[in-house]
Amino acid sequence: MKRVTGFGGIFFKTKDPQATRTWYNQHLGFNTDEYGASFEWRDSQDPTQEGVTTWSPFPEHTSYFDPSPKEFMLNFRVANLEELLVLLRQEGVEVIGEMQVYEYGKFGWILDPEGNKIELWEPTH
Repeated sequence: MKRVTGFGGIFFKTKDPQATRTWYNQHLGFNTDEYGASFEWRDSQDPTQEGVTTWSPFPEHTSYFDPSPKEFMLNFRVANLEELLVLLRQEGVEVIGEMQVYEYGKFGWILDPEGNKIELWEPTH
């Protein structure tokens, strides 16, 4: 079974998300919106398949990264989230909360051995 298929994004805490987005827009040319920036790309194996990688600053006191005390959270694209979460549980990986489903994909969360919260995302194609 294919597990992670790519990098979905990086989310990090900052004292002033708006100022951070503005700085990255002004100095590095990020096309920012209220959530951060999205970088579009095409799959090297199938160029008809489009993807996106997200960069997003969060408020420094966000609870979205809980229970991890870390300042960042990684997001990885996966092929079959439901099957992967079952497998990860069987392997003893700590799964956080319940899978969430939105029009743009399914989301699940795990903790790595260092306590980093990892977001797993099965995008809707």
